[in-house]
Amino acid sequence: MSGLTTHILDTMHGRPAAGVRLRLSRDGKTVTSAVTNLDGRVDSPLLTGDQLTPGRYRLAFEIGEYYRDLGVTLPEPAFLDVVVIDFGVADTASHYHVPLLVSPYGYSTYRGS
Repeated sequence: MSGLTTHILDTMHGRPAAGVRLRLSRDGKTVTSAVTNLDGRVDSPLLTGDQLTPGRYRLAFEIGEYYRDLGVTLPEPAFLDVVVIDFGVADTASHYHVPLLVSPYGYSTYRGS
């Protein structure tokens, strides 16, 4: 199975991050946008295998908005407002999963499975 998926874990609260708006772009143009479900995932792949092409992509996660909606007091401006992950796709026959582990003050990512 090839394609592109993501999920978000809220490390501040120890649970999936539901309701996070995100955008996938390539060459400065939005390819798709989505909102995470109760499991912190997008209901369908951001790109299916036949849509995935080699190149550079950007995922932008609206993290400041997510925490504000939960009632978390953030400084103005927030330390992390939009978390951007730039990544490359080389092998379109492979599956690319880009998870985000996030709090108001830090994040990490990796190529998942």
